[in-house]
Amino acid sequence: MNRITAVLFVLAALVLAACSTPSSRIASNRAAFDQMSPDARRLIEAGRIDIGFSPEMVTLALGEPAHRFMRKSTTGDTEVWVYHDNKPEISIGIGGVSAGRHSAVGGGLGISSGGYDPDEKLRVEFSGGKVVTIDYHHS
Repeated sequence: MNRITAVLFVLAALVLAACSTPSSRIASNRAAFDQMSPDARRLIEAGRIDIGFSPEMVTLALGEPAHRFMRKSTTGDTEVWVYHDNKPEISIGIGGVSAGRHSAVGGGLGISSGGYDPDEKLRVEFSGGKVVTIDYHHS
């Protein structure tokens, strides 16, 4: 049983280490963060963004986007960042088999740091290196 506990502990630690939070991103980029305005710092710490933010500020607040692409229009080129709702998931499975006088029972635990989720939660558009549009998607 100790081996199973150790494996579960290692898996949980790996999932938590993979999770990026505003606090961990700020700690990794403290010098840049400290140069920002107090209002921008408060939003970033809360994991929020605003019009006029730079790509660096958005990355500090939200992390890396799931997708990036360029959009051309009559008003000019914009870079679009798309964020998905990637929540960690835990699943548990139990199974059993019986064959003659022998039987077996097994179980498993799966932990995911998110992964692909087709539900877009946020789209951010940049023009001239600044956020010009923020689209929030509600499901």
